[in-house]
Amino acid sequence: MALCLGQVFSKDKTFRPRKRFEPGTQRFQLYKKAQASLKSGLDLRKVVQLPEGENINDWIAVHVVDFFNRINLIYGTMSEYCTERTCPIMSGGLRYEYRWQDGDDYKKPTKLPALKYMNLLMDWIESLINNEDIFPTRIGVPFPKNFQQVCKKVLSRLFRVFVHVYIHHFDSICSMGAEAHINTCYKHYYYFISEFNLIDHSELEPLKEMTEKICK
Repeated sequence: MALCLGQVFSKDKTFRPRKRFEPGTQRFQLYKKAQASLKSGLDLRKVVQLPEGENINDWIAVHVVDFFNRINLIYGTMSEYCTERTCPIMSGGLRYEYRWQDGDDYKKPTKLPALKYMNLLMDWIESLINNEDIFPTRIGVPFPKNFQQVCKKVLSRLFRVFVHVYIHHFDSICSMGAEAHINTCYKHYYYFISEFNLIDHSELEPLKEMTEKICK
């Protein structure tokens, strides 16, 4: 029987509690529908498609939160292998380097150790998804006009976690027996962003070969 992500990755090592959907809400029902489709073994290309009659922003919101939870769980476990000594720069091999900028504490792009970058990233995303002005949960409250732009930025930055983990910690992934689980998570993510054009494909270049291999 295949293990779930929660069995492969230790929940004790996640950076923060999972963001959950309020039972009884439309967002919760969409989340349950999406999870049921994932567990049914359906083609992931079909799983990510917008269900008939549903609001696209609700669908995107559900997935952004779910990807945040899943990727945070993955990196939370990998963090024991990713230290300031092993990964002094947030990078994806020798060709790609990511610098942190949030407009507040880091007003200019700043070079940081990967672990520090990841912590700042997860804090930043958590603050966004908990902001009712950006991710409204109350019935009748509309999404802001820039909602999809915000989600594009979140998903773009989450992609950098995949880049770093795949390129710098793949051996650890394999030693944990987690390769298939991370691949499935990445495929789900990739098909979703592709379905709704949420990331410029030029940004996916660091994992081009990996994507071609596992997302055929």
